[in-house]
Amino acid sequence: MWKNHNVFQSLLSILLVIAGNALYALAVKLFLLPAGLVTGGTTGIALAIHHAAGVPISLFVLLFNIAMLLLGYVLLGRQFAVTTVVSTFTYPIALELFNRLLGDVVITQDILLCTLFSGLGIGFSLGVVIRAGASTGGMDIPPLVLNKYFKIPVSVSLYVFDLCILLAQAVLNPPEKVLYGILLVMIYTIVLDKLMLMGSVRTEVKIISRRSEAIREAILHQLDRGVTILNGETGYLHQEAQVLLSVISNRELPRVEKIIRRIDPECFMVVSRVSEVRGRGFSMNKEYR
Repeated sequence: MWKNHNVFQSLLSILLVIAGNALYALAVKLFLLPAGLVTGGTTGIALAIHHAAGVPISLFVLLFNIAMLLLGYVLLGRQFAVTTVVSTFTYPIALELFNRLLGDVVITQDILLCTLFSGLGIGFSLGVVIRAGASTGGMDIPPLVLNKYFKIPVSVSLYVFDLCILLAQAVLNPPEKVLYGILLVMIYTIVLDKLMLMGSVRTEVKIISRRSEAIREAILHQLDRGVTILNGETGYLHQEAQVLLSVISNRELPRVEKIIRRIDPECFMVVSRVSEVRGRGFSMNKEYR
């Protein structure tokens, strides 16, 4: 049973990685290349080499990805290479395939629309690949190597590499295109960050009340949500107090507030957003006793 489940999960992850890379290639073909935009990562290097030496973009990406895959295999280990190999070949092959199938198809010549939809497409596709547990390969690998051997944060290395790639393309492009390229990188970074948190963001509620027992019962039975009781002490009078902690979905917050205020209008309540929740009732099925 578990073996079949693991096989299914592995196949699903591979399909998601293929779909994500295919969408990445489609966004590049339909919006980035027709507008002549500059960007970071392996695609940015390929664009610079293409403008300087005429090397086909998909061919350079394939060769560069293979070189980075070998580097990752040597310096980061076999397990990393296994999770990266699908992206290494899928993206350049899909890009060349779309080039042949779509030819000179142009959806829009508006550079702002191309920047916006390139960013949305690239950010979404990268998020799909990363959430599937894989790497996109290419320029993802050098920052991971630097982090392993020199403890340089991955985010810092990525931004530095992207900046250098954008500056390299600035020599061959007008300043306006470079500015749009910076906007493109910002858009797909924001989209990627949002997608990484999608589905896992929850709301945390802390309640301090004289009627904590009634509130606890209401959350458990009316909302079917768990509650943790924390023992605290008031700072002014040094009186013992119970702090109720519960994690709920964002849509449940208005209902929670109504229930709590109906029981104790004077209670002290803190509401905050948490980026990820795992455990019973969220990433695992509930158990009732």
